[in-house]
Amino acid sequence: MPVIASALKTTPLNAVHREMGARMVDFGGWDMPLHYGSQLEEHRRVRHDCGMFDVSHMLAIDVRGAGSRDFLSYALANNVDRLKHPGKALYSCLLNHAGGVIDDLIVYFFAGDWFRLVVNAGTADKDYAWLVAQRDQRAPKVDLAARRDLAIVAVQGPHARARVYQALPGSQAAGDSLTYFSAARIGETMLARTGYTGEDGFEIVLPAVQMVPVWQRLRELGVAAAGLGARDTLRLEAGMNLYGQDMDETTTPLETGLAWTVDLEAPRDFIGKSALLGAQPARHALGLVLIDKGVMRSHQKVMTAHGDGEITSGGFGPTLARSIALARVPSAVKPGDEVGVEVRGKGLRARVVKPPFVRHGKVLVN
Repeated sequence: MPVIASALKTTPLNAVHREMGARMVDFGGWDMPLHYGSQLEEHRRVRHDCGMFDVSHMLAIDVRGAGSRDFLSYALANNVDRLKHPGKALYSCLLNHAGGVIDDLIVYFFAGDWFRLVVNAGTADKDYAWLVAQRDQRAPKVDLAARRDLAIVAVQGPHARARVYQALPGSQAAGDSLTYFSAARIGETMLARTGYTGEDGFEIVLPAVQMVPVWQRLRELGVAAAGLGARDTLRLEAGMNLYGQDMDETTTPLETGLAWTVDLEAPRDFIGKSALLGAQPARHALGLVLIDKGVMRSHQKVMTAHGDGEITSGGFGPTLARSIALARVPSAVKPGDEVGVEVRGKGLRARVVKPPFVRHGKVLVN
């Protein structure tokens, strides 16, 4: 068995991935599966049947105690006051004081003073330290717990819910009641109707010691294992941002297609609000569909009638059978425009569209 570099972190499924013949890569300091043989087949299984991803490198952070809601109302750009009923979830950015994106995350509301954040793997330590610092200044009674004792598996695709119901006893009653972006607790397990693929399904958060048998049970039921490669092409087709590529601390949500996640109307203050009020960004995020043959990649130049832009995420979209991209372009550029993209020294034509490109297996752009 190959030796894992000692510096890399591992999930509870690491040995299982290796037994399955996964190609393992260093992803933000974690030893993670890129694919299990065919990235394209894994992509297609999620779009047309169902697949599962080990996302235990992501971090759940429990926020508890008196003042938790007020603290998160200040710490997050989206407004947690919208979470009125237990189980509801909200997508939000975590901003610095200049309005730059520290991370994007999902916040789940469980009970009066209990929320759970799920943050990205590469920013988890930074996110937790930032939240602790803000907590210490503003709400010292709030408890923040980094839950590395939990693991996460995402089961996605048109048949995902039925397979999860078979794998997890008692899950159907809870799952059938869940609307999109909501969650339920079944004992120690959290079942969330969220995902990063543009397909229906669940993200399951459970004690790490239970992950291997649940994964193996899903495999027995015919759920295909999928790696980071398919996860990236699926989220790109779904028009979903990837932290570190499509946004970071040097960009604001207004520049990255995430203005809808920022509540500037409510009277509450939040970190980064003053920097965003009245801002008129010179750039915004849109999608590109390549007209000519080739493949668009991140950091390639986009040439428009209003000035140059840049691709932030690009690749081949298997469902569309052509190259697609997310790009940050001058604000005057609109869907329907034709632009040029510099691909390997050649100027190729691309059409500007409004993402997503694909949702629930259907192509949404012509």
